[in-house]
Amino acid sequence: MPQQPTWLQQAIQTIEADVQRSADTHLIKLDMPQFSGIDIYLKDESTHPTGSLKHRLARSLFLYGLCNGWIKQDTPIIEASSGSTAISEAYFARLLGLPFIAVMAKNTAKKKIEEIEFYGGRAHLVDSTEQIYSTAQQLADELNGHYMDQFTYAERATDWRGNNNIADSIFNQMQREPYPEPSHIVMSAGTGGTSATIGRYIRYQQLSTQLTVVDPENSVFHAYYQTGNNDLSSNQSSRIEGIGRPRVEPSFIPSVIDNMMTVPDAASVACMLWLHQKLNRKVGPSTGTNLFGVLKLAQQMQTQQQTGSIVTLICDSGERYLDCYYDQVWVEQHIGSLQQHQTWLAQWS
Repeated sequence: MPQQPTWLQQAIQTIEADVQRSADTHLIKLDMPQFSGIDIYLKDESTHPTGSLKHRLARSLFLYGLCNGWIKQDTPIIEASSGSTAISEAYFARLLGLPFIAVMAKNTAKKKIEEIEFYGGRAHLVDSTEQIYSTAQQLADELNGHYMDQFTYAERATDWRGNNNIADSIFNQMQREPYPEPSHIVMSAGTGGTSATIGRYIRYQQLSTQLTVVDPENSVFHAYYQTGNNDLSSNQSSRIEGIGRPRVEPSFIPSVIDNMMTVPDAASVACMLWLHQKLNRKVGPSTGTNLFGVLKLAQQMQTQQQTGSIVTLICDSGERYLDCYYDQVWVEQHIGSLQQHQTWLAQWS
């Protein structure tokens, strides 16, 4: 009589079956005739089952926790998250029949909280971003659960050498393009896990692509990149949901990054709204941060009479932000005037 698979084996099989059912995300070429000889591409991570780039991370974190013996049958899963990672983890927790709690700041977009609850998870709201880490660990201790801790494990849970990770996917999809090896890949950082994967992959594959990480205001990542001081902290939280951190996170690896720039929050939102008009679909604010970096690099390449390609990500859908970043009154109150950056973007409208 064949031996029945253990719960662990069944859990891994369940996640791998979900992977098998999922297609790769699209690589969209952005129509920008003003940049002759410079092609711009957007890898659309919003088409994952849970609607964001974090679907990849959540899958990797669950497999990492399962294979390390940290996640067992009935183990409560707890995460500190601004939303997208928590949504994706709630999805995988439901697949495995595990309870899930997301510890998040109370100003997180309501739509994200609703999506966590849709997948059977629960949001535990705290007053500020700085409280999410200790509260998540406290809950894990009290419930005999597993604290996923994306900010520590994101950079090590993903196989950066290949195995259809996001970097591998980008370069495979670029193979038939006019400039198949991008001059630049632009990425914003929340945990730093994706930038670590891309940067390591570029080096492992011996490519010449430059990795530029864009950082919002109130985040310490850019300052850490410049100074190497991992004790840096900010008493303000990022206003661009999902990216930027008030402290240096263990998953952020500056040594794999070639360039960094800080993007004004108003520029991120202006670029988000501009891309909405360009694509006729809504994207999230971190995608606006990415796009600002792309356009700055394209201008630089044009000035230097360079040709090539630039790739960035659509991190998530803008449908999650209808009551905030797509609300003009909310933007005026929380971000300020976009006029300066909208005038700058008008040259490509």
